[in-house]
Amino acid sequence: MKDLDPLLHNQLRLSIMSLLVANDEITFTYVVEKTGASRGNISVQISKLEEASYLTVSKEFVDKKPQTSMRITKKGLEAMDTYTLTLKEYLNI
Repeated sequence: MKDLDPLLHNQLRLSIMSLLVANDEITFTYVVEKTGASRGNISVQISKLEEASYLTVSKEFVDKKPQTSMRITKKGLEAMDTYTLTLKEYLNI
């Protein structure tokens, strides 16, 4: 059997990537709301995913407040596809 991607085999990183697969773009606040994780932990995990080129991060001001948004990259989408297929192999689905 193939190894599961260790970068995605983390609950919070997998949650972030799953949110991105289901949405074109998500905000940092949305991730906080959906995961219930701390802002610091989310920030660290987003940085790891960005370093791996699994997602892109953009920062802008909306109504004079900073807003961080994320989008999944082609590489990130392929990694998620591979991860889910490998997991299905493990589960014999």
